[in-house]
Amino acid sequence: MNQAKRYVDLSLAEEGLVSQGEHVLCAYSMKPQTGFDSIEVAAHFAAESSTGTNVEVCTTDDFTRGMDALVYEVGPADANGAHVMKIAYPLGLFDRNIIDGRAMMVSFLTLCVGNNQGMGDVEYAKLLDFYVPPSYLRLFDGPAMNIVDFWRILDRPIENGGMIVGTIIKPKLGLRPEPFAEACYQFWLGGDFVKNDEPQGNQVFAPMRETIPAVADAMRRAQEKTGQAKIFSANITADDPHEIIARGELVLKAFGENADRVAFLVDGYVGGPSAVTTVRRHFANQFLHYHRAGHGAITSPQSKRGYTAFVLSKMARLQGASGIHTGTMGFGKMEGDPADKIMAYMLEQEEAQGPFFRQRWYGMKPTTPMISGGMNALRLPGFFDNLGHANFCQTSGGGAFGHLDGPTAGALSLRQSHAAWEQGVDLLEYATTHQELARAFESFPSDADRLYPEWRKRLKVS
Repeated sequence: MNQAKRYVDLSLAEEGLVSQGEHVLCAYSMKPQTGFDSIEVAAHFAAESSTGTNVEVCTTDDFTRGMDALVYEVGPADANGAHVMKIAYPLGLFDRNIIDGRAMMVSFLTLCVGNNQGMGDVEYAKLLDFYVPPSYLRLFDGPAMNIVDFWRILDRPIENGGMIVGTIIKPKLGLRPEPFAEACYQFWLGGDFVKNDEPQGNQVFAPMRETIPAVADAMRRAQEKTGQAKIFSANITADDPHEIIARGELVLKAFGENADRVAFLVDGYVGGPSAVTTVRRHFANQFLHYHRAGHGAITSPQSKRGYTAFVLSKMARLQGASGIHTGTMGFGKMEGDPADKIMAYMLEQEEAQGPFFRQRWYGMKPTTPMISGGMNALRLPGFFDNLGHANFCQTSGGGAFGHLDGPTAGALSLRQSHAAWEQGVDLLEYATTHQELARAFESFPSDADRLYPEWRKRLKVS
């Protein structure tokens, strides 16, 4: 059945759709199966995403037709045979909460990245960008907290307060409560922020009822020793919202007077919007740390279906993530590219340009980029240069615990790398007067050889 007459209107201008503010706009990379017409497939895609079925049905009326998703652009095929396809989704299509009339991310995903992913006439389709009009944007929770709250805790300026020096406790699994807490303590002697790695939770060998009080005690001791505030991000991810809440309450009780220095980490991709929203609404006074473990299954450039990491990040701001991991943009060990900085800009700016749409946030709080994945003191300056600032939370696991002199020195080397960049001093020059940074060159010699070929001579290392 050719649905192009009903679900395609190429006369619609994007500028007009944006100014009217009555549609969510989505841009996809779409490749039809061999032998299928791109316009007909696009129409089928829009129908499946909204009001259509594979046959005409007698229950369709004029109101129903007013809820049709409309294809308003299908670009020429690229070298791989894929087209940029843009679809306008009427706001009336999207589900709302019965308790408060608010928007929900599951509805957006069900419509825009739902059954259309399995259609037989589509070889693949991937959501590349989307635009949310003001009247729909205001129905999402948005962040309650962000890096500004970390800067307040750490007694820094609330504008351009700089990098939060953080780590991930390594090894990611296998530490019992006391060694885990001691690792936190040792890093906190030099750094600001410790987070659970994404699989760390309530393992039999490290039950939360033992681990969390030990970490809370380590924080108290580190703060007393250094005279500085410290922050911990506790993983409270679970299948059951009641379990998420129980874990969060356990953590807050254990940290007591330091509860304001606790963030809650949620594996937002595998836990889904329900897990994120449970934490956002039940623990609105805590920093909501969105970990995206598993997202590469669909966001990787190798995957032709689903949506991109950029789309995931933009959805996270709408859902209320205080911070979300954005990768290392090609400067660490994970897949990425320097151009990925547009993810950070979309998260942190009031108005930013995406791959296809310019999004204004109308005062919704920014989300903080969380940077991790193979970073160390030597790799940081290139990352700073690419992004243009250092106002993010950076977590180095191996970059701290892989330092030859231990995690305290590792934390200090990261702090010194940031200080050198802020002062406009060459990192190798700065290392000549900062021992922890100098030893980072010896700790990560392959990076040192690649980035600073003269380091052995300058630092007098044989």
